[in-house]
Order: sequence, then C-alpha cells, then structure tokens
Amino acid sequence: VKKLVPISKLITDADVQGFYLCKEKHLRKTRTGELYLDLTLADATGEIGAKVWDQAQEFNEKFEQGDAVAVRGRVDTFQDRNQIIVGRINKATEAKYARYGFKPEALVPTSPYDPVRMWASLVTIIQKMENQFLKRLVSHLYRKHKNRLMSMPASISMHYRYRSGYLEHVLSMAKLGVTLAKHYSADVDMLLSGILLHGIGKVQELTDAFMPEYSDEGNFIGHSVLGRDMVRAAATEIKDFPNDLLLELEHLIMCHEGGFDSRYRNRARTKEALLLQALDNLDTKVSVFNRILAEDSEDGGWTSRRNYFGAALYKGDRPEAE
Repeated sequence: VKKLVPISKLITDADVQGFYLCKEKHLRKTRTGELYLDLTLADATGEIGAKVWDQAQEFNEKFEQGDAVAVRGRVDTFQDRNQIIVGRINKATEAKYARYGFKPEALVPTSPYDPVRMWASLVTIIQKMENQFLKRLVSHLYRKHKNRLMSMPASISMHYRYRSGYLEHVLSMAKLGVTLAKHYSADVDMLLSGILLHGIGKVQELTDAFMPEYSDEGNFIGHSVLGRDMVRAAATEIKDFPNDLLLELEHLIMCHEGGFDSRYRNRARTKEALLLQALDNLDTKVSVFNRILAEDSEDGGWTSRRNYFGAALYKGDRPEAE
C-alpha cells in the first residue's frame, strides 16, 4: 500500500494515492466534444481541483458529489495551481477501504475528542439516571440513532460545526447540567433528558453525508418539532409512560432555543427548561468564540471585529497560575 498523501503535502509531478472528499463534481465537454470530470477534492488539510480525462462517463457513475472517494493519479500544474489528473477514482467506504487506511475523520474538520470515548461518557451519564421512564426513553433513541449521533455536527454553520460536534456539545452540556441541577435544586433527570434530546431532531434535519445539508424536513419543519415527534413516537413504545412527564419533556425540546425575551411560545415554563436554555446558549456561544479565536488571521492580541459577536475579541496569552 502506497503512503496516503494529504492535500497540503501534494507536490507537482508526484504520483498521488489518497482518500478525499468530493466537494464538487461536474461532467463537462471539451471543445472537441469529449467528456471529462471537473472535480474539487478536499480533506481536513485543504482542497484541490482535479480532472478525469479518461473514462469520464464510467467514473462519473461510481460516486456522487459529497462522497468520500479513493483516488489514484498524478499532480499537475495548471495556471500556476496544482491539480490532480485522476487515473482511477471510486467511492470510498469504511467497509471496503478501512484496511487501506481510509479514515472519514481525516477528510473533514472533526472534534478534537474521540467520539468513542465521548459516547462512553454519555452512556455512563444515562445509566446513572434514576427516573426509569426517562432513562429508557433516552437510551432507546440513542441506541437507535447511534451511528448518526456519533458522527454528525451540532450545526452546519454555527456551533460545533464539525464531525462528532453533536456529541461534544451534548456531553459538555450534560456535565454542566448535573452541577447546575444540584445547585438550583432542579430535576436532574429531566434536565439531562432535555439536554440529550434537545437536538435529536437533527438526525432528520441534516442529511447523512460528509458535508451535511438541510433536508427537506429540516427546511420545512426544523429540528425542534422533528425531535418532539421522535420523542413522542419513542414514548409510545414504553409501557405506561406518564403523559405529564412526556409533556414536560416536549416543552424542553420545543423551547430550548428561546430565552427571556423570546416570543411567547418559546418562553421557559419550568426551572429545567430555563436551565436548558441557558446551557444551550452558553455552550453554543463559547464554541463560536473559540472558533473565532482559532480562525482569526489578524496580527496582535485582538481579533477582527467582523465576527458573530461584532466585537474585537481578546486572544492574548494569559500567564498560567502556579
């Protein structure tokens, strides 16, 4: 097996073999009427243009835009920019290509934390829940959607917008939630259920792809209503699930994006709903803050003002306490 080469390490005239994300794919014609594929390939280190000149129609049927692909080819230069002249290309799946070094997390921005460990931490939190109805409900939905929950982002463009970002978001909230519930004498199991299920509807709101987009259901309905419906359906599979418990949990899911100044229907009506709103808002904002600091290219100790917060953010180093 040849060494896999990330995009940032590609050099002109070198043979290349690697796994990449197909961000764009167009079947075009040359001036003489010959078909070719015009591609944009990417991984976590960058992106590059690529061309398939031979057997374009045949290779076009092997993968779609948004797929991970296995590529063999050679790096060429066109208009002072590197591009890959593709000799062979095929859709890459873990089942077929894992033994050759294919790792989906290498293709797109990914959580810095191991999703397997994050999942184990969440399972431990769920197992400690004392309300058996809520515990069974959360466990059922998490087991049913495990693969999606382990890989999907928390959002497309806002917070934790990378692979496994959803897990990172809810685990962060859950850890804080246990402490806040005790501090404010709130129902810890209800708050944890709200935390763990407030975004469950994103399983349907976002497409299952390396580059998730909003599904038709996501655009028309949104994850809050989709999640509420998923919770309702799951509750019917649990014998004698208390209706008042279900209503309270539905309220948390439906109002989690609200706040003190929200429209009437999004206002919290329980202590747990209020805490969920605060936790979601806090964790989201800190995630965005951290991303702005990481991506800022300004010199000096302050970021540009052109960001979500509309303010220059301090990025200077602070001395560590002894």
